[in-house]
Formats: sequence, structure tokens, C-alpha cells
Amino acid sequence: MSTLTPAPYPRPQAQARTATAPQRAHSGPFGPRQLVGALPDALRKLDPRVMYRSPVIFIVEIGSVLCTALAVIDPGVFAWAVAGWLWLTVVFANVAEAVAEGRGKAQADTLRRARTDTVARRLTPDGTEERVPGAQLRVGDLVVCEAGDTIPGDGDVARGVASVDESAITGESAPVIRESGGDRSAVTGGTRVLSDRIVVRITARPGETFLDRMISLVEGAARQKTPNETALNVLLSALTISFLTAVVTLQPFAAFAGAEQSLVVLVALLVCLIPTTIGALLSAIGIAGMDRLVQRNVLAVSGRAVEAAGDVSTLLLDKTGTITLGNRQAVEFVAPRGVDRDELADAARLSSLADETPEGRSVVALAGERPPGHDEAGPGSAQFVPFTAQTRMSGVDITGNGTVRRVRKGASGAVSAWVTERGGTVPDDARRAVDDISSAGGTPLLVAVEDDAGARVLGVVHLKDVVKHGMRERFDALRRMGIRTVMITGDNPRTAQAIAAEAGVDDFLAEATPEDKLALIRREQAGGRLVAMTGDGTNDAPALAQADVGVAMNTGTSAAKEAGNMVDLDSDPTKLIEIVEVGKQLLITRGALTTFSLANDVAKYFAIIPAMFTAAHPGLDTLNVMRLASPESAILSAVVFNALVIVALVPLALRGVRYRPTSADRMLRRNLGVFGLGGLVAPFVGIKLIDLLVSLVPGIGS
Repeated sequence: MSTLTPAPYPRPQAQARTATAPQRAHSGPFGPRQLVGALPDALRKLDPRVMYRSPVIFIVEIGSVLCTALAVIDPGVFAWAVAGWLWLTVVFANVAEAVAEGRGKAQADTLRRARTDTVARRLTPDGTEERVPGAQLRVGDLVVCEAGDTIPGDGDVARGVASVDESAITGESAPVIRESGGDRSAVTGGTRVLSDRIVVRITARPGETFLDRMISLVEGAARQKTPNETALNVLLSALTISFLTAVVTLQPFAAFAGAEQSLVVLVALLVCLIPTTIGALLSAIGIAGMDRLVQRNVLAVSGRAVEAAGDVSTLLLDKTGTITLGNRQAVEFVAPRGVDRDELADAARLSSLADETPEGRSVVALAGERPPGHDEAGPGSAQFVPFTAQTRMSGVDITGNGTVRRVRKGASGAVSAWVTERGGTVPDDARRAVDDISSAGGTPLLVAVEDDAGARVLGVVHLKDVVKHGMRERFDALRRMGIRTVMITGDNPRTAQAIAAEAGVDDFLAEATPEDKLALIRREQAGGRLVAMTGDGTNDAPALAQADVGVAMNTGTSAAKEAGNMVDLDSDPTKLIEIVEVGKQLLITRGALTTFSLANDVAKYFAIIPAMFTAAHPGLDTLNVMRLASPESAILSAVVFNALVIVALVPLALRGVRYRPTSADRMLRRNLGVFGLGGLVAPFVGIKLIDLLVSLVPGIGS
């Protein structure tokens, strides 16, 4: 007697997780330790050759030097206090950038430890091996890597298949499969082969590997100012020049009115009026945006790519693996009249035991959910018929008691032909079920049997692309953000339409070729829209290069990774949605802190202007709404607040303003309500509290 049992349902290695994943460098929460650790770098940044890159803070540094010189020439508590706090303003501005850069350096140190000097087994033209240092490898060299070997450089698998540990790069302990051909052939230098043997064709020169680029980018060495950041810098510079002109021309008018001011007061006025807060935090916001992507295991080639993600208006998403689970799964058995559903389930299960495709395993899993107590095979011997692409069927032949019972499952056309050849017919109920499933975007499989009663169809298995849980809600959120989603698939239009409707995407492109993807991106861009897409194959490279945000999968080919401006180390296509959210958070944070910076200047007007001119024009004392103790304490309090607010906002600049998917007008109202009003009110409270303390200092109070 033979008992037939299903083969173990294999768990894909890429999805496995263990509790022994290596430690990755994370930024961690902002705290005093990070501030103290960033101080040496902040002091080194006082070099004018570095400071000139931030025009606003560079002006503050020049003012600090001038006030220090004036304090030396004419010592006084007020002059030294102003000079000291101006220097602290510059240092605090540098601290914000140094903390952001320090996070990147911590992550780079982790990656640097993964880079090792290896000895490569290079293949010579005659097929023999020679051992050479990894640094001597050249593009096109073939190297052999076996279990336990460290892959000496970036490349593509030319021959073989192997399990590879990429935890040093991705932080995931689950091994991945790398094989020649297809979209999973790329390997990264510094990763380790766990099993089998592969031949790797080197695609990158030493010093230009993926790991080298990662280290360089996360350290910020290759970070360039983005277009929006450059435009904002120009605006801040223009405002600074305008206020500088106003302060310079103010002195003649003050002298004419009998209220001539000292240079220390004029410098303090200038520093408090120019947008020092956002000028100090602008670079840190950009670096922190890239840092947040690195924490999500996404490498951005530049800040420009992160910023573009925040402005994306069209999102192209592959259906398979992104919107759906990636493999069609059996969801239902449809039995025609006169056939017991349990009989259909038994036959479907038996005929799928030799089908090693994901679809075949899902049929076994679905059949296993039926009530127990069914004798699947009965006595006899079984000969399994494996699934092949040529026959498009799988099955089993069971011999017993002098008879043979044949069971088949497969594509409707193939099984229909098999039944017809044996004198059987396909019932109308089964034909209608096949048509209904196809119309709904599913894939019908027929199950048939041949025994003493002849050949007949037992029913239909409904295979379906299962949409990932929560995708409709995520697409609804993207729609609220003003982003149009387009599903890309090679399916026929009818199937694509059904899945698009279930998932909730705005549009779809069916039977898509590389040329179709490229044409779609160009049409969207011609309409003034920024486009983002994901891809992993060489055929995706043209579209990835054309897209404004092209996210290549780390498991993909070298061509795809070179074409994209981001690489997802986890190879999770749905992460594109998170990337867009990070980009929008970066833009919102920059806008919110710019609003706050400009708004909090208003309170400084009410602090400094009355302090400068009340002695000559007592009527201006009505503007002293905060009732500050003295002109000196008012000016110094404004300078102190101007410095401290930078430190107070560093955590927000690094963490980012919380992003909620909403419309642009609601986002603007929230921005103005929270950061505009907050920037207006906070300085009045802060300057008054500081004045209460400063007024206690002899020589400044009154």
C-alpha cells in the first residue's frame, strides 16, 4: 500500500528571518551625548573656507569677529556678552550640521568594517585558476567563489547558483539566492558565499564598488545641494543682503536723529534680523533626509533624488511583488453539477504533488483545508507526472487491482485537449467557470481524471494574484497626497483591469514592454509631472534612468543599479511608497522651519528697535510690549534667544516634521498655524524669560 503525502511546502529563503541579525548602525535618538560628540567637528567648521558655503552663518561669523575686536578695544560686559553669544550662534549652527554628518559617519563605519581585502581566484584564459589580490581585479575578470569565500568585488554571476550572506550590506541575516541570468545575478563585494559554487564576472573597478559608493554617500562626501535647497539659499542670501543694506543705512539716519548706535548694537541687530535659524539648520535638514533613507536601507545617490521623491506626482509600480504577493495562489475549487467538491479537492491535490511551482504548492495547501477523512489514493503504486512548460500539466498515474487511474491538472487548453483525446468532453458548467474566472482577472486550471468510467473533467481551480493587505488604503493615502498611481504589468488588459480595480490604483499599463514603460514616463514628464518607479532587471534600466526617482532593487542586475538614482538594499518594491513619504517629509520640514525662522524675527523687532531709539525718542517705548528691563538687556536677550532656538530646533530638523498624507492647502494651513503662529509667539515668551535672567547681570540690567 502506498500513502501519498505532499512535499514539504518550502519557505522562500528571501523571506526567512532569524534572531541573529547583525547590528546595524542606527542614528538613535538625539541627545546631549550627540551634541558633545559633534563639538570638535563644529569647531573645525569655523574655518572661513568652510563657512562661506552657508552665506547667512558666514555673515554671523564675520559679525562675531568684529564684535570680539570691538570688545577688545573697548571692554565691557555688554560687548563681551554679545560677542560670546554670537560665537555660540555660529558654533550651534555648525553643531546642527555636524550631528547630522556624525550619524552618517557612524553608519559608514559599520559599512567600512564590511569592506575587506580579499584574495581572488581569477580564471585565466586557459581555464586555470590564479590567486591575485582583490585590488588587482579589472572589469571583465572572471573569479571563482565557493562556500566560505568572500566575494572580492562587484559583479554578475556568469555561471552557477549559490546562497549568499548579504548581512554586511543589508543587515538581514537571511541568505539570498544569486544565479546566472535573470534579474538576481548581481553580487556585491564584501558579501560571503554560503553554499555551492559560482563564477562572477567583475563589473566595477577597485575603489568604485557599490560598498565604496555607499560609504562615500552616507558620509555626505558626495552630497550636493538640491535645486530647492539652492533656491532657498539664494532667497536667504537676498534677505541677508537686504537686511545688511538696511542696517548699514540705518546709522546715518540714527546719527541725524541724535540716536547714533555702536557697532556692537548694529551687528546684534543684523544677526537677529537675518534668517539665522533656517540658515543654520538648512544643511542638517538635507543630510537628515538622506539619513532617514539609509535607516530604511535605501541608498540615495544624491540629495536631489530624495527631494525629487517629495515632489513626485506619478508613481509607477510593478504589479508582481509590489501590488500583489508575486505568485498566483489557489483560492477556490469550482465543481460542476454532479461532482462532489471533496472529490475535486482530492484530485487537485494528488495531481499537484509533483508540481513544484508556487501555484502547484498553493493548490496542495488549499486542498489541505478540506475536512479530514478522505482516502486520497487508495492502495496501489503511484507514478508522478511533473509539471513542465511544454505540457502545462502535472499529475499522477495510480496503478492498482489491474487498473490505472490517471489524474491531471493544468492549463484549461492543455487539459481540455487531454480529455478530448481520450474520448471525454468538457461540461458546459466547467467552460462557464473558466470564462468567469478569466473575466475576473484570475487564472483557471482544469482538473480531470481518466479511469474505468472514461476521461472526464472534475472541475476548475481558481488561481488569483492576491493583492497585498492594506494596498488599497496606501493608494488612498497617495491619492490624498496628490500622487497618481499606475500599475505596470505584462498581463492582458482584462486581467490587469480586474487587479487594478481590486487594488485601487488610478490607472494601469497592460502587456508592458520596456519601450512602453519608457514612453509612459516621457509622456508624464512632458506634462510637467515628476515620475518615480522601481525595477530590478536589465530591461528596466532605460525606464529607471529616465524616471526622476528610479529605485533599483539590490537583488537586481548591475545595469538596473547603475541606471537608478536609489538602491533598495532590502529589495522591497513597496518601499517606493516610504521613499516618497521621506521625500515629502524633507520638503515639509524645510518649509516649516523656514516659516518659523521668518516669523520669529517679528518679536526681535519689538525687542531691539525700541531699545535702540527709546532714549532719543521716548514715544517709541510703547513698542516695548515685553517691558524689557533695559536697552542692553533687550538686545542681549534677543541675541541669546537667537542662538538657543537653533539648538532647540536641531532635534526637529534631524527627526523631521511629522508627515500626514493630506492636500496641499490643508498642509499649508497647518504649516502656518503651527510654525507660523508658533514662530511668532515663542520669541515673545523666550526673550522675556531670558531678559528676566539677563537683567540680573551687573552692567546690563538697568
